[in-house]
Amino acid sequence: MVRRQRFFIISLCLAAVCSIAGLTLAFTERAHADVLSQTTQGTEAYCLSCHSNPDLKMTLPSGEELSLYISAEDLQHSAHSPLGIECEACHTDIKTYPHPVINYQTSRELSRSYYLACKKCHSTIYEKAQDSMHAQVAAENPNAPICTDCHGSHYIQPPDEPRAQISTTCSKCHTEIYDQYKNSVHGSELIGKNNPDVPVCTDCHGVHNIQDPRTTQFRIQTPELCANCHANAELMSKYGLPSDVYDIYKLSWHGVDVSVYKARWPTIWHDSAVCTDCHGIHDILKADDPASSVNPANLLATCQKCHPGVSANWTSAWTGHNKISQERTPLLYYIDVFYSSFIPVVLWAAGIYVLLQILRATVNRVKRSIK
Repeated sequence: MVRRQRFFIISLCLAAVCSIAGLTLAFTERAHADVLSQTTQGTEAYCLSCHSNPDLKMTLPSGEELSLYISAEDLQHSAHSPLGIECEACHTDIKTYPHPVINYQTSRELSRSYYLACKKCHSTIYEKAQDSMHAQVAAENPNAPICTDCHGSHYIQPPDEPRAQISTTCSKCHTEIYDQYKNSVHGSELIGKNNPDVPVCTDCHGVHNIQDPRTTQFRIQTPELCANCHANAELMSKYGLPSDVYDIYKLSWHGVDVSVYKARWPTIWHDSAVCTDCHGIHDILKADDPASSVNPANLLATCQKCHPGVSANWTSAWTGHNKISQERTPLLYYIDVFYSSFIPVVLWAAGIYVLLQILRATVNRVKRSIK
């Protein structure tokens, strides 16, 4: 009995010790996190003790006046600050005050130097960006976009909130294209109605690994690019649009020709029509819009870009991106039914005829050999 009591007392003591140790560890971790948070906030607060002054600025050797003001409120709502990413994470060369002398001649040189700090955390994205069209032209054009041009520097926010912000960001450099896009069927839905289903710039051109859209490789991929949305039956049904246009295009002369080039000569430019040749690129409009390049009133002129001199009969013979049906094109429908039945009959008859000829020739050869 005494041994059981001792065992019970020892068990209680061990449980108490474990509980106290657990509580102590949790308290220590919480205290460490609080200290780390206070340290981070303290570093940020130390920098803001000067940089929260709206009048703080400096003049660069180029004569440019550079504002050094940072809004404490906007900084707290950025993507980095709430995560404890403090000033020195990017400004690695600034450790003390007074700060080291800035040796950059222009504000652009300064920006191009500091954006490299993004690589420390976003290495994969950074590497993708180095293969992009923007990075390729940077050697000749120092104003080519870098991370901070699109995402900002101190007040970084999610790039797609709202979604229209993506195209608005691109418009800072591509103003003329943006003006076309915002009046198109896609852009007007996005900017005017905040429609999440329509494509923004990055849906077609990519995000960080943006490629040159003027190349043969980009052009030949255009039908598949458009098919990402226009072959989606669920999405197209929301807007009363057919989802089989891509399948019909692939069976057309244009589509077959493009497929052959894509398979055998992907680097050779070809002129077979892809979606953008007829519908436009950034200025795409609804087919029933009087200004649309595929409106029935304008369709002949659109075809004549590749087929000069063709008459109005050219477009009247085209069924569009529609299956041949009894309702839409009854004459073509019955012709299609006739040939769909007639051609197999002819082929089977020809095959049987050839087989009979072979049999007859074989029999005759056997007879001659017997004689």
